[in-house]
Amino acid sequence: MKIWKHGPLDAAFVVLSLGQLGATLWLAGSWDGASPAARAGGFALLVAMMTYNIIIISHLFTHVAWFESRTLNRLASMLNSINIGQSAQAYELTHVRNHHRYNNDAAGPGGLTSDTSSTFRGGSGGDHIGLLRYAFGGALSTLGDVTCDLAKLFGIPVGRGREDRLHKLTSKSPDKRAREIGQLRLDRAAQLAALVVFAVISWRWTVACYLPAFYLALAMVNVQNYHEHYGAMPGNRFANSVSYYGRLYNLLTFNDGYHQEHHLQSGAHWRTMPRIRETYRAQLDGVERIVSPVPAIVGFLHRGRAQLHRRTATQAEAEASVVAAMIATEPELASEGIGHD
Repeated sequence: MKIWKHGPLDAAFVVLSLGQLGATLWLAGSWDGASPAARAGGFALLVAMMTYNIIIISHLFTHVAWFESRTLNRLASMLNSINIGQSAQAYELTHVRNHHRYNNDAAGPGGLTSDTSSTFRGGSGGDHIGLLRYAFGGALSTLGDVTCDLAKLFGIPVGRGREDRLHKLTSKSPDKRAREIGQLRLDRAAQLAALVVFAVISWRWTVACYLPAFYLALAMVNVQNYHEHYGAMPGNRFANSVSYYGRLYNLLTFNDGYHQEHHLQSGAHWRTMPRIRETYRAQLDGVERIVSPVPAIVGFLHRGRAQLHRRTATQAEAEASVVAAMIATEPELASEGIGHD
């Protein structure tokens, strides 16, 4: 019987996820008798684990499920939901079906974007929104969404607009849509059960450590996403994201640094990212794009980063013509659905 959908290396994600849950329970249980230094260290560890899970583990799971078994994938989604403090299914709907459809698009009239997580959303003059507003304001918005999600379990009629938006992102197939909506409920039930367990173990830890750590982790994730697109050229499939090719980072993060490649083929398994880079090397090298010297989480250290989105319309149109010509000579680019999961 085949267990792993894409190979046993994905077992690392299960080990890391279970390890995170165990470490979180241990932190909750040791809080009341811990020293101030131990509490500070535990807080930092919790932020790091949640941030890593959202950026790496749950992110990759939303694109490529680990198991052949639908039941095991359901359980994995519930486990991930506990570890990231939000529904992994909701994460899949908003990230895979919105972000990877519109690819951090530029703002239209009124500063609105089709990609609800676009770094241009709310910006002015065609520029990115400010980093602090994007990171911490966005984290606050996510907290509100999570609160509404959990309130629904008690029949409290809040956040109807949020639920409508999620349901619009579900599959058009009735059977798959029903499974996705059912998974939303399972994920939220797992979240709520975990919060109850945390509070029973130590309500002080839950209030003073877990909730602030969750908010800070959300902000750190937004910092990551911001620098994965900051300065890039929206609308250009070969330059709308920022990659980082450091070997150690990509070893520890399952090739997370290959972000432009990930946008080219968002449904590809993490092991194939270097191969995708080689497949499209001519197209990637044929346009001006941003390759960062540092990982996105510390993208503010990339001083003097080019601002390709500020280029004139004439330059952008000329580059778009070059890309179109490349696609015309490489028909497999269109057939593989680049930039769309």
